[in-house]
Amino acid sequence: MAAAGWPLSSSVADLHPASLSLTLLLASLVVVVVLGAAAFFFEHIRKIGCTHSLERTEVSAAFFEDPNSLNKVRCPSIYDPAEKYISLIIPAYNEEHRLPEALTETLNYLKQRSAVEKSFTYEVLIVDDGSTDHTSKVAFEFVRKHKIDNVRVLLLGRNHGKGEAVRKGMLHSRGELLLMLDADGATKVTDLEKLEAQVRALAKKAESSLAPSNSPSQRLSDAEIAVFGSRAHLEKQALATRKWYRNFLMKGFHLVVLLTAGSGIRDTQCGFKMFTRAAARKLFTNIRLKRWCFDVELVYLCKHLRIPMAEVSVNWTEIPGSKVRMTSILHMVFELLLIKSAMYLL
Repeated sequence: MAAAGWPLSSSVADLHPASLSLTLLLASLVVVVVLGAAAFFFEHIRKIGCTHSLERTEVSAAFFEDPNSLNKVRCPSIYDPAEKYISLIIPAYNEEHRLPEALTETLNYLKQRSAVEKSFTYEVLIVDDGSTDHTSKVAFEFVRKHKIDNVRVLLLGRNHGKGEAVRKGMLHSRGELLLMLDADGATKVTDLEKLEAQVRALAKKAESSLAPSNSPSQRLSDAEIAVFGSRAHLEKQALATRKWYRNFLMKGFHLVVLLTAGSGIRDTQCGFKMFTRAAARKLFTNIRLKRWCFDVELVYLCKHLRIPMAEVSVNWTEIPGSKVRMTSILHMVFELLLIKSAMYLL
């Protein structure tokens, strides 16, 4: 009865002692290799964190190129005082076709608003992430037209990933408020007013709860606040129009994100996010991921660094030309594992 109920035990018992010893030895070697690889992996991640912390406190000696005067303009640092009211950071990789329309719409809005509000000063920073097309040429045409004080181009040389492009742009911006937005113009630039209003509301709330009524008001740039644009309200419409396999992948991705960064932000991947200067300084000197899942890491860092965050619905239109591929999904999962491993190292 026992032999019939437990065939595996019977087969193990029938093994020759030498074979059993060899099997146990091989199993032990596999365990040792796996544990060794895991230890190496976690040590590597720990070193990445330490290296980045050192690298990102250095003052950059990079320059912007002025195509009008042919002079070089020193890159500012996130540690410098703000010189503009708002900075718009646009990461761009092979965007020669989609960038012109998005930049034209963005700059028209900014010029019109600055004409009405004298305190509304702005800059647009296009970060060319190693494009192999004419993205930089297109971007520099806008610098020529709108002058380098308002439009700047940062060339990364080779492709690093969207997360690194945004990080570089944030660290070299001059605004009290810093807004990242995609080069395709999928989100209307006018929606920055929604995020801006939420930033001010959170800043006012934080100031009233911490400071005495007779104390001087805190500058907006000194408050630590992050506001995330969201397409979550459009989910039903998106599910109805997307292919079934894309919906399956996105649902799975959102589940992994929830398990990794926790709840709080429904749409982590919307490319429309606003930060105060103080929040950007903390977040983008600590962020590690360079590609797709840096958005998720931002949510995790906000929680870890106790930076207040909020989610605001924005208008969004799907623009053809997405650079997310099947291989990108695999890379996203790997980056989420990096975030999860970092939680245990802190």
